[in-house]
Amino acid sequence: MQLIINENNKTRINGFIEWLLYMIGYTIVFILVTNLFKSIYIDTNHSLNWAILTVLIIYVLNKTIKPILVSFTIPITGLTLGLFYPCINVFILKLTDWLLGSHFNVKNLFVAFFAAILLSIMNFIMEKIIKKIIGKVKKHG
Repeated sequence: MQLIINENNKTRINGFIEWLLYMIGYTIVFILVTNLFKSIYIDTNHSLNWAILTVLIIYVLNKTIKPILVSFTIPITGLTLGLFYPCINVFILKLTDWLLGSHFNVKNLFVAFFAAILLSIMNFIMEKIIKKIIGKVKKHG
């Protein structure tokens, strides 16, 4: 399996490796937030399965719905100098809460906002790591 793929003069990281990096990052943030705050509830029966499903849903929503939300909210994000961006992540968390019903529950909006900020930081770090990997491979390859 190739780590870096070169196609049509574009270099990108392997989709599976990128997905795996994001899953690890989201899982770390999810574990951190659930351990810090008890107002995020996950079903205790098969909690690992529900945690993995929660992370997968957040990833899918971040790759599908989030770009649409970001494009619609560019004016308000610009006016607030980027402070509105974590609100999009809060929406993604609440949407995940709604999709999973009683198996995942974010009870406190403050905790959802804090988790959203951590998700934003994690997304930023993941993008930098991926770009750094691609940059190193370009230099050596």
